[in-house]
Amino acid sequence: MSRFLASVNIFADKNQIDQVISDLRKLDNIEEVYEVAGEYDIVTFVSAANMEEFRQMMHRQIMKIRGVKSTIITIILQPHKGRRCQQKTTTTSTTS
Repeated sequence: MSRFLASVNIFADKNQIDQVISDLRKLDNIEEVYEVAGEYDIVTFVSAANMEEFRQMMHRQIMKIRGVKSTIITIILQPHKGRRCQQKTTTTSTTS
């Protein structure tokens, strides 16, 4: 069974971005961390066994990091391209 996956976009205190990134990197459920330019300061990809584990992680870990001001969460329903997609092999046959 696949894991629950979400993009957690973080608004951080500008003076604490480096420390927020350092703290995020220590969390087991965070698979990827990116400092970005744009609407958010940090983009992460978080995996969990289920919605409850994800919710607990958000409230007990991510939101407790000093410098995290707020988040916007996007739940990944189905990947269609990229490293998270399972390789689909198809066999085609041609007849003459």
